[in-house]
Amino acid sequence: MAVSTNFSEENKQMIIMIEDRFDFSLHQQFRDSYSQCVDKNLNYILDLSRTKYMDSSALGMILLLKDFAEMNASKLVIRKPNETVNKILEIAQFHRLMTIEH
Repeated sequence: MAVSTNFSEENKQMIIMIEDRFDFSLHQQFRDSYSQCVDKNLNYILDLSRTKYMDSSALGMILLLKDFAEMNASKLVIRKPNETVNKILEIAQFHRLMTIEH
């Protein structure tokens, strides 16, 4: 499975991990991974440590997740993007929109 989730009630966080490729083929699976949990004040963590490739549709999906989180008084953090993925995030200036942890 290319998208996996781990919900922690105790830590109030939803970790979404993307394996290998993050592109349009994951659109429905990605949206389903976070839309199932609508808790207020939840931290959404997008773990990109195992993501080797992402395209522009992935950037759009991340923005949709950010909007979803903000609608629910939550926040989004991108965690551990590799060098290639981080370069894409930098070019898109995502560091201005959300926290990126390296």
